[in-house]
Amino acid sequence: MNILITGVAGFIGANLAKKLSQENFNIIGLDNVNDYYDINLKKNRLENYLLDTKVTFLNQDVSDSSRLEMIFEKYRPKVVIHLAAQAGVRYSIENPQAYMDSNMQGFLNILEACRKFPVEHLIYASSSSVYGGNKVAPFSTNHNVDHPVSLYAATKKSNELMAHTYSHLYGIPTTGLRFFTVYGPWGRPDMAYFSFTKDIIEGNPIKVFNHGKMERDFTYIDDIVEGIIKLIPRAPKANPDWDEAVDSTSESFAPYKIYNIGNNKPVTLMQFINTLEQKIGKEAVKNYIDMQPGDVHRTYADVSDLVRDIDFQPNTSIDEGLGKFVDWYKEYYNVEL
Repeated sequence: MNILITGVAGFIGANLAKKLSQENFNIIGLDNVNDYYDINLKKNRLENYLLDTKVTFLNQDVSDSSRLEMIFEKYRPKVVIHLAAQAGVRYSIENPQAYMDSNMQGFLNILEACRKFPVEHLIYASSSSVYGGNKVAPFSTNHNVDHPVSLYAATKKSNELMAHTYSHLYGIPTTGLRFFTVYGPWGRPDMAYFSFTKDIIEGNPIKVFNHGKMERDFTYIDDIVEGIIKLIPRAPKANPDWDEAVDSTSESFAPYKIYNIGNNKPVTLMQFINTLEQKIGKEAVKNYIDMQPGDVHRTYADVSDLVRDIDFQPNTSIDEGLGKFVDWYKEYYNVEL
């Protein structure tokens, strides 16, 4: 089976491509290797994760519709896992156009390619950020998500609506995954656990937003990859009897499904920092500041339907996960303390 993965030089994409390749799937990986963060880290990911595999890597931007359709025509993927996107909540405030080009136009191009060259299953990255200002926790896929607090979140919510439209009109089975704070070795430098580690090691103050009164549902990369792989053969089916008054709003009369994919165990920001300090062996210099635009106070995933459907059982604790990340960071950056 040919599986197309977009964003293959990214954190989740590289891990997923390697694992699927080891399970004898034919992987076509796309990535434009942009400079949103350190290009060398992306290139090293590709070398580390894909060099000894049979992954076909294509340096390609999903916003180029004609080139994308040529790739679909040539490789005829049965499954598409769309992870390419402009990430980052705060960056969406500084550079909104990047999110329109990648997250909106890019996703439209993927949907159009799946329509012209039919696939058995399109799995795509949504985000826990769609819950925006919601206060009821844990966040359920049955909750309303009409109050985003960042443009990034708005684009991800839009992707879910676009996917439903194509599922309905053209019968494309689509599954959207609302990721909750994915972390681990080879992660993204713009994420707090990564930048905190760098600053603590270098003796720089870390910014503790909202004076530490925040919670995040940190989810280790291996648990995320396992969940995605289990979902590949579970393409959603249309339910012509679907009734919004009684049925889950994460499903539909179209072949469409939305899942939360998170650890289901939120951690306070201060607990997270304390654990990181222990793993590094050095205390952080803390600069307590107010909440930043686009941030949310808490993320907390209700994953009951994912447990029901694929027996999803994330089993990596924050202590174990951060330990593995710090070990990788010290080795990768040749840090001696």
